[in-house]
Amino acid sequence: MAQYGSEVYHNYDQPHQFAKKGATGAKTITEAQRKVQVIRETDVIVVGGGPGGIAAAVSAARAGAKTILLERYGHLGGMSTGGLVNIIPNLGDIYGTQHIGGFCQEVIDRLAARSAACFPDKRFWGKSEAAVVDTYLKANMMHFYIRKNKEGKYVVLYTAVIDPEVAKDEMNTIVLEAGAELLLHTWVTAPIMDGNRVKGVIVESKSGRQALLGKVVIDSSGDGDLLPATGTETVDYMIPGSRIAQFGFVYWISNVDLKKYDDFMTSEPDKYKEVTQEIQRLGGSPFFSRGLLDHQEGVVWVHRLIGSLHQTDIEEMTHIDVTTRKQSVRNWELLRDYMPGFEKSYIMLSSPQLGTSGGRRIVGEYYLTGKDMDTDTPFDDTIAVFADNDRGEKSLLYPKTYVPYRALVPKETEGLLVACRAFSADHDFSEFFNLIPHCMCFGQAAGAAAALAVKDGVDVRNVNFAALRSELIKHGAILP
Repeated sequence: MAQYGSEVYHNYDQPHQFAKKGATGAKTITEAQRKVQVIRETDVIVVGGGPGGIAAAVSAARAGAKTILLERYGHLGGMSTGGLVNIIPNLGDIYGTQHIGGFCQEVIDRLAARSAACFPDKRFWGKSEAAVVDTYLKANMMHFYIRKNKEGKYVVLYTAVIDPEVAKDEMNTIVLEAGAELLLHTWVTAPIMDGNRVKGVIVESKSGRQALLGKVVIDSSGDGDLLPATGTETVDYMIPGSRIAQFGFVYWISNVDLKKYDDFMTSEPDKYKEVTQEIQRLGGSPFFSRGLLDHQEGVVWVHRLIGSLHQTDIEEMTHIDVTTRKQSVRNWELLRDYMPGFEKSYIMLSSPQLGTSGGRRIVGEYYLTGKDMDTDTPFDDTIAVFADNDRGEKSLLYPKTYVPYRALVPKETEGLLVACRAFSADHDFSEFFNLIPHCMCFGQAAGAAAALAVKDGVDVRNVNFAALRSELIKHGAILP
């Protein structure tokens, strides 16, 4: 199992057990054959408007491909907005060197220009400036911002947080400005296949059942929703108690008097301990992170993690959503009733979509494993370099990890790329590198590759890598 460094939270939840009804026997029905209206014929179809999907659509459109982005919800951003996982971590390494740029950095820059992103000033990256370190420690954000260097000193990472509501608007803008078409409220239900080639997708919406045809389809659904019906080889094993074997449920509490809370904690430590123990005895949790966004004083973030090995099972998703929402409201009530500073607080926002961390992954042209984290040698077809910050001593030895284009290409399925956490990797590699900024890198590469494939009339697996590399660097990607 993956080994974390001491600064990284890794006491993850074990899978929960509950009674499932499951299938009701072997009974089946036969659907009637029907004609489905084709509503679009295009170059590139991107399935899913999360971090990877947005990057893929923008990248493909900017490279000249006629592109459409399909999203099941009424907003873009996926986990980074709807899941309230608004922390964009590990953009630079322990030594202060930035590794993730490109589309991810563009999004952060655009949001920062609207006072909707927050991150440590560049002069503090990789440095042990006491006041800056203390800011993130006090916010209970060590997991995302603080590591130890070779001298054992705490240093600050380049990690950003974004305002999810402003991000929804900005992401719409960046997609449309790039020239991609956008269809929200559109659930992709199946691929259209011609042998082993993906030719398009079937969608369902309030407009009915419809079809789109495309030369390249990019699965950015997060869970690899298209993969089973394409015949693509996948794996889905997760180790119980690991990071990727977790659901996430996030909510924000507003109008908290943090000065009153701090005064109570420091002036009456015994009483504070007594209150926290009472909240825990009653089934709650007194722990939270302080919101870091400007203009949001008095806002705290609560990140709930719930163990699961079946993050696409609707019975389990329903059970987790219902029980966790009840527990979260109860937890806020306990804070309000027992903890000084929370008397006038209220839940201002809870994630409308349940956070998922792991699931099915393709077996691609290259299959990344834990061994690929322990090397200083880039791949010939490297499309992303990731800061390796979370493995303690190993991260000090190997501060960056490389990802090849081949990890986005299924082995035997044509016309398909993957640009989400379903990329080709084993459990240990995914445990560290399937987060929001990583998926943006996958998306930027997949979109550019799809456009090149269309332009050159070749399969996506045969894209000219020199041309792909040039396109990525043109738009700010940081490559070897």
